[in-house]
Amino acid sequence: MSLPFKLGLDKLTPDILSILSSKPKPNVVVTEQARHRLLKYRGIVEQALLSGDTHYGINTGFGYLSDVRIEDSSLKELQENLVRSHACGTGPLAEAKVSRSLLILRAHTFLLGHSGVTERCLDCILGFLNFDILPAIPTKGSVGASGDLAPLAHLALGLMGEGKVWYKGELQSAAAVCQSLGVEVLSPQPKEGLSLINGTHFMTVLAAKALKLAGTLSRSADVIAALSLDAIRGTAIAFDDRIHAVRPQVGQQLVAQNMRTLYKSQDEIMGSHEGCGKVQDPYSFRCLPQVHGASRDAIKWVTDTITIELNSVTDNPLCFEDGSILSGGNFHGQPIAMAMDFLAIAISELGSISERRTEKLTNPNLSGLPPFVIKESGLNSGYMIPHVVAAALVSENKVLCHPASVDSIPTSADKEDHVSMGPIAARKCLEVLENTASVLAIELLASCQGLDMLKPLKPNATLNAVYDNVRKISPEMVRDRSLHEDIKRVRDWICDDGILGVLKDINVSLV
Repeated sequence: MSLPFKLGLDKLTPDILSILSSKPKPNVVVTEQARHRLLKYRGIVEQALLSGDTHYGINTGFGYLSDVRIEDSSLKELQENLVRSHACGTGPLAEAKVSRSLLILRAHTFLLGHSGVTERCLDCILGFLNFDILPAIPTKGSVGASGDLAPLAHLALGLMGEGKVWYKGELQSAAAVCQSLGVEVLSPQPKEGLSLINGTHFMTVLAAKALKLAGTLSRSADVIAALSLDAIRGTAIAFDDRIHAVRPQVGQQLVAQNMRTLYKSQDEIMGSHEGCGKVQDPYSFRCLPQVHGASRDAIKWVTDTITIELNSVTDNPLCFEDGSILSGGNFHGQPIAMAMDFLAIAISELGSISERRTEKLTNPNLSGLPPFVIKESGLNSGYMIPHVVAAALVSENKVLCHPASVDSIPTSADKEDHVSMGPIAARKCLEVLENTASVLAIELLASCQGLDMLKPLKPNATLNAVYDNVRKISPEMVRDRSLHEDIKRVRDWICDDGILGVLKDINVSLV
């Protein structure tokens, strides 16, 4: 991003958040306009304190204890106790980029107003971003209503100078790091502790991360499928625009357009079997636009949902310009939970159809290639077991696609009686993405191996450029060797926009 992102004013998207959180000291600014808005809403909280009235989360307990009035002299202790008691997550720690994303999103949503936090709270978050002090956040323990209480409490605990933080790649004491850098830690004021731990930020950050990879895999899958189609000497007739014009599903049309783009230049392999008598390819090739396209439509819907969430105020209670402080349920993560379950299904289908294409490549009865795409098959097993690995990952995805959002376990003495399980949906969606990336890597390796079997014929210039780059990472398998590292390298290359980068370098644009 060439221009700084104006927190609280500009529209945050999953792509922008990915860019901002990708490295230390993100290019963000706080304008006077946004800062003034924050101060205005903090003034509403201060007025409520002066009035002596009872307001949830400001001078009461929380959840089941919301009817318990807290004395003014104990309000600071109330907020500190809230953060400490809720910081009890389990599981592996979130990666640095997730913590950085959370700090950015916290600052952005606080500057939208309505939360009523102090300027000091904002500046503490900005200070952590500036020094790249990233609170250590366990990834498990949130049911996704009353917000992501446990993970966000660990974020707040770090801002208070307690617990652990990531600093320069090492897990260190928050107190020691802040003291060594002269960073003033946060002493949460009335309502601030609750605002810091309440909201859908953790599941939303995970969702944004998932969407970035989903976009890469969905477009890369079109290219990988095109290479496989060449390797089995299939036909591109199924991508004719007239077919898709009479069923104008948006995603379907986009994928069909991509396939036409990929076959725009002359293709030796495709031309070598014209008039061969083969009428139709299997569904895993012929129905590419319909299957990949449905996933594209799902990704678009999920992107719209998560973009709304990135620019929403989701803590509780909320302050309004007329001086009202209202308790509601914007912290409930059901929209994100359902979106992540849907995204997991959409990405799983990309893996499912990819595995079928790998099966066609390795099956000599269908591909016309040597068994398991290897010379001297029998002596060599070739891609027999990589296909088995793909099948295992696709089967695992089926289990992971069971929706988390249909579950609910009441908590807080049945006060919080319906919850979203949104963070679980987001975490398992990320697992589905990781599995699918490996499935696509296996297909890509098998398709390139198939192209090796067809030499001296070559695919068209566009597909050949991708093939050449794959071969720089993983050479042709002349005889059996372990493909473990090859699969990992190719998977990482795909996830890092390797395929899309090759196309960009040769001025080929996919939609």
